[in-house]
Amino acid sequence: MGRNPPGEAELDPIFTPDGRYLIVRDRLWRAANPGLSAEAKSELVNALMTARREVGVALRNKDDTRLTQARAAVHAAKVALGERGPVWWTDGTRDFNRYLVKNTPYAEWYLATRVLE
Repeated sequence: MGRNPPGEAELDPIFTPDGRYLIVRDRLWRAANPGLSAEAKSELVNALMTARREVGVALRNKDDTRLTQARAAVHAAKVALGERGPVWWTDGTRDFNRYLVKNTPYAEWYLATRVLE
């Protein structure tokens, strides 16, 4: 689990021990709902990637209407995946999506994983 050079994506994303978040540049991002079937997750990821490509096309073409629609499609796919909107876990634990790890209950665990690298 080494650090990649600036601008390069993590090859092996780090997930919190409970699987609720993945960590990118020391920030928590809510993971997809593990309760989704492989088929449903695949379809939603495909829809998300299509919507993201549409965002790029709309930006390049300076098409505000298309951009609004594409961003709405990205949001809808992320909500369906469980990455946005209501949390997919049911134990009442607070959502720390987009928080810096150091400002969450995962801070001590994360620091220990950094020391082990």
